Amino acid sequence: MLSNEKVIRELYEAAEGYGTDPEKFISMFSDEGYMRDMPTGMEFRGQALGQSIAGFVKAFPDVHREILSICVAENTVVVEIAIQGTHKGELALPTGNLAPTGKTIDVPSCDVFHLENGKVTSFHCYKVDSVMQQQLGIGLG
Repeated sequence: MLSNEKVIRELYEAAEGYGTDPEKFISMFSDEGYMRDMPTGMEFRGQALGQSIAGFVKAFPDVHREILSICVAENTVVVEIAIQGTHKGELALPTGNLAPTGKTIDVPSCDVFHLENGKVTSFHCYKVDSVMQQQLGIGLG
């Protein structure tokens, strides 16, 4: 069985632009596993997990998650990352879709994972949406 850190590194690889593998991404979660976008409260399970990363890659085809630090404590993995990419496709936002801007993002984020038997049971993504919106030139009010 892979170490929990290796599982998470593989999960990130499956969500990278130009190599996205939604099925592999989904397979790394337990049957009850989920991903929650903490700023919006949106939760994804099953096939919706793959659709969420595919949608983000559609908007940012070169998306990369630069791992800044990783901490493993038994079945919990906490990762500080920077989500980087170029906005080349339509981006779905709670307020509607945003046409491509061609602008780049470098968004600070912290991901907290819980794992059991080498599978993700929960993934909480704490990304700073206001930074992404500012970088894309979207008004915050």
